[in-house]
Amino acid sequence: MADPKGFLNHGREVAKSRPVEERLKDWNEVYVPGSLLPIISKQASRCMDCGIPFCHNGCPLGNLIPEWNDYAYREDWTAASERLHATNNFPEFTGRLCPAPCEAACVLGINQPAVTIKNVEVSIIDKAWDAGTVAPQAPERLSGKTVAVIGSGPAGLAAAQQLTRAGHTVAVYERADRIGGLLRYGIPEFKMEKRHINRRIEQMRAEGTRFRTGIEIGRDLKATDLKKRYDAVVIAAGATTARDLPVPGRELKGVHQAMEYLPLANKVQEGDYVTSPISAEGKHVVVIGGGDTGADCVGTAHRQGAASVTQLEIMPRPGEERAAHQPWPTFPMLYKVTSAHEEGGERVYSVSTTHFEGDEDGNVQWLHMTEVEFVDGKLTSKPGTERKIPAQLVTLAMGFTGTDRDNGLVEQFGLELDERGNVARDADFQTNVPGVFVAGDAGRGQSLIVWAIAEGRSAARGCDRFLTGASDLPAPIRPTDRALMA
Repeated sequence: MADPKGFLNHGREVAKSRPVEERLKDWNEVYVPGSLLPIISKQASRCMDCGIPFCHNGCPLGNLIPEWNDYAYREDWTAASERLHATNNFPEFTGRLCPAPCEAACVLGINQPAVTIKNVEVSIIDKAWDAGTVAPQAPERLSGKTVAVIGSGPAGLAAAQQLTRAGHTVAVYERADRIGGLLRYGIPEFKMEKRHINRRIEQMRAEGTRFRTGIEIGRDLKATDLKKRYDAVVIAAGATTARDLPVPGRELKGVHQAMEYLPLANKVQEGDYVTSPISAEGKHVVVIGGGDTGADCVGTAHRQGAASVTQLEIMPRPGEERAAHQPWPTFPMLYKVTSAHEEGGERVYSVSTTHFEGDEDGNVQWLHMTEVEFVDGKLTSKPGTERKIPAQLVTLAMGFTGTDRDNGLVEQFGLELDERGNVARDADFQTNVPGVFVAGDAGRGQSLIVWAIAEGRSAARGCDRFLTGASDLPAPIRPTDRALMA
């Protein structure tokens, strides 16, 4: 145990954010570098090392949280890093991007502020990188088996790294021009600087993983040809079919999906553009969708110099305390103020877009909306609440509806889909096609980064067993854990 009285002696402290006026001038991460160093040992000491650590239940990866909290308290960063990597391939990603369901399940959180698990996690891994202790783990021998991984997001990278370390020859295929999937082009730089991805890619290259960019399976290379070339395939292509908004005026110029808007801003940071082809500069921006992707659009618009930013959400505003039907240790839906929301803009709840209005040149100028309320369990417009707001750039951040069906991958493999449009799989993450596995959003649907990594690790175990008859790879989701896959 860390400090038996740590939770009594120390209150919760989190990483300090840079001033808004400073961070809006750049795209660097919003937190003050080094702000966790003086406090992280005390924060780790607040962990009570519970007899039943419910934080394990909250984390899909099964992270050994009390163990690395103890090491962090004692400032044994090498041991802390080893325990962290025992269950998580990329803690620097989750430590920055995960919404921390582990903290929602923290036992201390029953009646006090929870342990800052996420901050402890990112401190451990950042210290490990700085100390040079994150080394490649090349396999001792090769199996002679080959695996293709389709997609280089967190699920694909986790599966590829695990399978490479098991001795298989692994090639990752990515349709974009750089490796990283949504980590690269969907997550803004101010949430996670891409140097974190780059050094993991170099580690994986040193271990033997091969990367193929600019190749879309189904279009540039037929899925059937890929299957003939490799002994097994892991599909980790994500759930990239965006939910659309079929209202009058949707065709107007200036109305874009979030994943049309955000990648271009990231490409500016990569040096591909001087300014983004879709920029919010000087425009009244409306973001439709109240989730994390919407918040990413808000923060991006602020940095591009928007005249105003308004975020719309069709559901009512969540409460600031747990609702009765979301008791501890479940993950509650709470009102959340992200770093992007701290930077300005307006958030409007319980509204629905009715149509867009444009100018004579076909550019969007106004968004018309109405307030909504639940009537007999259905969202219904409230008469007399119609209004319009200026909108010269609109981003649709309303989630995703399933894996891409336009590139031919599903049909060429002959994959079966479930009722939600995701690739169906069994408890071993194998599809209806022998030797073809699926992990992450492609099989689960839109979800969290921790679920993506957990599924990548678990699919790697299933794939390894298919190739060799048995597997020693650790996997957070085992074949008997059917409920976790629901």
